[in-house]
Amino acid sequence: MSHFQIKNALLSVYYKDGLEVLLDVLASKNIRMMSTGGTADFIKSRGFTVDLVEDLTGFPSILGGRVKTLHPHVFGGILHRRGNQEDLHQVATYQIPSIDLVVVDLYPFEETLASGAEEQDIIEKIDIGGVSLIRAAAKNYKEVAILCDKSDYGWVADHITNGTLDLEARKQLARKAFALTSAYDEMIGDYVGGSSRQELRYGENPHQKGYFIGQLADNFTRIQGKEISFNNLLDIESALALMGEFDPSSGSTFAIIKHNNACGIATRNTVCSSYEAALSSDPLSAFGGIMICNHPIDMDTALKINDIFFEILMAPSFADGVLDLFKKKSNRTLLQIRSYHMSGVQRRSLLNGYLIQDRDTLTEDRSSYRVVTEANPDDRMLDDFEFALKVVKHTKSNAIVLVKDHMMISSGTGQTSRVDALNQAIEKAGRFGFDIHGCVMASDAFFPFPDCVEIGVAAGVRGIIQPGGSLKDEWSIAAANRGGVVMVTTGHRHFKH
Repeated sequence: MSHFQIKNALLSVYYKDGLEVLLDVLASKNIRMMSTGGTADFIKSRGFTVDLVEDLTGFPSILGGRVKTLHPHVFGGILHRRGNQEDLHQVATYQIPSIDLVVVDLYPFEETLASGAEEQDIIEKIDIGGVSLIRAAAKNYKEVAILCDKSDYGWVADHITNGTLDLEARKQLARKAFALTSAYDEMIGDYVGGSSRQELRYGENPHQKGYFIGQLADNFTRIQGKEISFNNLLDIESALALMGEFDPSSGSTFAIIKHNNACGIATRNTVCSSYEAALSSDPLSAFGGIMICNHPIDMDTALKINDIFFEILMAPSFADGVLDLFKKKSNRTLLQIRSYHMSGVQRRSLLNGYLIQDRDTLTEDRSSYRVVTEANPDDRMLDDFEFALKVVKHTKSNAIVLVKDHMMISSGTGQTSRVDALNQAIEKAGRFGFDIHGCVMASDAFFPFPDCVEIGVAAGVRGIIQPGGSLKDEWSIAAANRGGVVMVTTGHRHFKH
């Protein structure tokens, strides 16, 4: 492979803010800049020399700006392999200059959709050339650098030394580029496939506007009740993600969700008994919660649920008469579950950009457990371990979950230390009259010190399941052995922030 050197850069961006810092460096390194339309005007206005892409291609911007860069002189300059003699012969024959740095962002499709714009305006914000340029440069990252996020202008400018950018930096930028185009295409696919922009009553608080862009009907049908709010949707997603872990053929599982965490969940032989067990975990927090069950709601269960206030009840179906019962209080919403499936990619806006990650779909079972203590688990404990892992995975970090007989008896959620999470769970269990002795404890991450194990053993915990992987695992294992309890490690952390 030839030595990477930035000689020519193509710049075509929608957002111009922050671009000057990069222009200064490119000019100081005598890197030729090529650009289109508004970006070229911006570069000139800042006193820099820039060549027009239309002079390179021999074509002006046409079709109202829809076609500017889609030309072999542009894509050949990006995609040709610098070490391939046939490629080099062809670019020489057709007088195609190498393009070594591509600085491109995308039309604001999501922002335009969220603004309530007309359909034609939304369609015009579906970027074609930008996506193509980004993918081409990212594909050829070993010989081309792709810069698609204005928040990276500064550090890229700092890393361009002697007109080069190291391979690891180019690879990092390519990863980001592919993640961006993937998320962008998914949004467009959702829109074209029927997703819509729905204005919500408000955001998390009444002074904030809120919108949902997508297709709620993929996951549920609203049978009755008031419109779903921003906070409802956050809890609904948490409820569906948690309940999707539990197989209906293994019994009825009922969960009550509050602020994205389960305040109660249990699996029993009947819907009614699973509801009663879930409610007993924390009847105080259940007030105004989101309820979900993976079996149809029968009348016996409905009569008991009817005694408390809830926001939403979700189930695969409802027995005859149940809807009439709940209609007597119109502010309660019933949703019929259609699917637990959600996008495999999670997106979260952050600062002036986005975080994108794969959804956490890994749930370990007993075949992957590693027993690290002298004591071994029996089948009953293994069942509770599996149940506890499913729950703690969907509990805000730092998280501890206490489980006994397929029921969460308590949890510690969203704490700044794991010790605080455990102490919260123990205190809460006692407050609601649960005997911790004989229960299992699940942690979403490893124990950096043995303190949680010692506290758990003293409280009566008989089995502990955690990822393992701490430099001081042996300390925790020794504490478990001293207490005569079982400890199992899984090898996988499940942070949820």
